[in-house]
Amino acid sequence: MTQAHAEAIAEFRRRKDEHFAAGRGPIGAAALAEFRGLSYFAPDPAWVFTVPVQPGDLAEMTLGTNTGETRTMARFGLATVDLPSGSHTLSLFAPLGEEKPARVFVPFRDATSRTGETYGAGRYLDAPLAQAPESDEMLVHLDFNMAYHPYCAYGDGWTCPLPPAENVLPDAVQVGEKLPSGVAN
Repeated sequence: MTQAHAEAIAEFRRRKDEHFAAGRGPIGAAALAEFRGLSYFAPDPAWVFTVPVQPGDLAEMTLGTNTGETRTMARFGLATVDLPSGSHTLSLFAPLGEEKPARVFVPFRDATSRTGETYGAGRYLDAPLAQAPESDEMLVHLDFNMAYHPYCAYGDGWTCPLPPAENVLPDAVQVGEKLPSGVAN
């Protein structure tokens, strides 16, 4: 892992911890007095992928949520990553009507969601898009070190989209945000 990448991960985590500590996150006032920062796995460069986007049709796709409501998003495209268990194709989402987003939303669940290391309903990535040099191909940068829990992992009253079936990974993605020990999910 490069020094710049390690610093970017540390800065992302510092900003999120500051945001939560300032009371702007989902942690209730009573818990804020004892808040000392979120829990994270150690960064691992093996969980960083820059891969081509297989274009989607921007068709509306309805995602379930933790509250039983639904969220409608546009399926921007697909991205295939080589995981320890083999290749896996993920759906990438964009807000409805946004044909050229700068980032895509990637809700996913993995083996850590089943073991209680991370939130049972899954985690999220906000993955930047970029034009490939010297071609028209669109690339997505999937850095699972930046995986984070939705607000519903920390408290009631939040509606969070759930990953579709194709975004359930068989591998344990032991990078990004994790649940503090002793937290039920």
